[in-house]
Amino acid sequence: MAFEVKFELTESDLDYFRDVMHKAQAGAKKLSDEEILTNAKNVSVNIKNNVPEFVRERIQKLETFVAMIEDDEWHMPNEERVEVLSALAYFSDPEDLVPDHIPLLGFIDDAIMIELVAEEFKDDFEAFEEFCAYRTREEGRSGDNAITRDEWLEAKRHELHSRMKSRRSSRRRGGSSFRSFF
Repeated sequence: MAFEVKFELTESDLDYFRDVMHKAQAGAKKLSDEEILTNAKNVSVNIKNNVPEFVRERIQKLETFVAMIEDDEWHMPNEERVEVLSALAYFSDPEDLVPDHIPLLGFIDDAIMIELVAEEFKDDFEAFEEFCAYRTREEGRSGDNAITRDEWLEAKRHELHSRMKSRRSSRRRGGSSFRSFF
């Protein structure tokens, strides 16, 4: 039997998560990019089978954020790279809101933070997923070799980065953003 729990985060709840994010970012300033990525990967690796599906689904998003940073062909723009790394800094503290060692509940706060970050970076996230799907599709094609792999990847990457930047600018002008923690 499945049991559904829904809740709504108010603006004061979001303020609380922003504050937690600020503290995590301040604590992670002494960490290198590689350490932040390793810590985020460790959260993913440390997930046990007995966590709720809600958490497992969010951890997959966390893995995609790490992949965005590490994908040499994606060439994530520096501003976005810094923001994503800043968001991933939250996962460098195992004693965050709910300590990760608490069974079933330890990763709920991580899942909520991932969801908040994923919403903020949804344009980046969608563009990266589209880029990966395009790359996979095009690698399987045979045909005219007049255009190199680097050329067709660059064209798609440029298209997606431009779209991502435009959407992000539109959303920020609209004021509906959790990104105030950056």
